[in-house]
Amino acid sequence: MFSSLVLAAALASQSPASAVTVEARAERIDVGYEELAEGRTIDAIARIEASLATNPQDPAALINLAAAYARLGRAGDARSALNAAAASSERFDLQLADGRWLDSRQAARMAMTMLKDGQTLALR
Repeated sequence: MFSSLVLAAALASQSPASAVTVEARAERIDVGYEELAEGRTIDAIARIEASLATNPQDPAALINLAAAYARLGRAGDARSALNAAAASSERFDLQLADGRWLDSRQAARMAMTMLKDGQTLALR
């Protein structure tokens, strides 16, 4: 699917504009990142759910859905989305902002740890 994604991590309590900009290769699948970055959480959920309707196993969409749920204080729903991302039959490598590569399942597990610490992980 994506050969190159960069992760952006932002504290849930910080301004959404503080998230690091991320890039994907030319093929883009909308997973609500722009809405999350702009602080439009409800719009992000709507866009992500529409994306998941066509590809319910997309780990990037599931991780962003978890980030949106976490922003709304829906920790249980966020955990469920992250568990689905970690268990997804789809998997691909993601590139962290520091240049390290990480499997999408590892990214989901990383996001679960961040959720416990009150942080979120969003993908574009």
